[in-house]
Amino acid sequence: MSLPAKASLSQLRARAKDLRKAVSKGRPDAVERARTHHPAYVDSVSFTLRDAQLTVAREYGAPSWGELMEKVATELVEGRELHRYFGVELNNETWDLLDQIDETSPLLDQERLLYGAYAACLHWLEAGNEANHARGEHLIARVAVRIGRAELALGHARRCLQLIQSHPEQMSDWDEPFAREALARALAGTGALAEARVELARAQQLTALVAADGDREVLQMELAKEPWFGLTR
Repeated sequence: MSLPAKASLSQLRARAKDLRKAVSKGRPDAVERARTHHPAYVDSVSFTLRDAQLTVAREYGAPSWGELMEKVATELVEGRELHRYFGVELNNETWDLLDQIDETSPLLDQERLLYGAYAACLHWLEAGNEANHARGEHLIARVAVRIGRAELALGHARRCLQLIQSHPEQMSDWDEPFAREALARALAGTGALAEARVELARAQQLTALVAADGDREVLQMELAKEPWFGLTR
């Protein structure tokens, strides 16, 4: 199958998400695509987003999702814009996978999730500003907490907050509550529950002050997600 004209990773990521949903519902055409192109298809129940991405990549003749992403990106952009492109795509893909992978997942999946967050941050260091850097640090902290590495998360959460406090003119009103949320999780994960409660309360206070309803709702949704290590009980 040939790539569509002016293909983008956003389109391909949407295609992979749609395929995963269709396979999980047992749609015959989607299951047949998975059986044909996925090298180790098992069943619709265990078919993950990563499996769907690999299936889509193989449909287009690429050995892996990463190589498909690289092919499309290099056809579209060069230089600094290439860093920006990968920063966006790696950030989005990592957030997509964050709820599916945790410390009980296979080690390779955990590593890929963590390295994806690091890679996104690295690309933003080349193409973005301090706000992009801070958001990259936040994502690394969230991934690290998710895979049971709270000590690692703590350093990145603190760096995120430091960047936000040092460059307030570049930040949105939702950056600091996100930073406080990540810091609260990391502190709770390391056993510093008293400090964590302070940061969580501050995150909740700042969330209530976010101007846009959509941004505030996203923050509230993230604050409702585990792990909180018993902090919110």
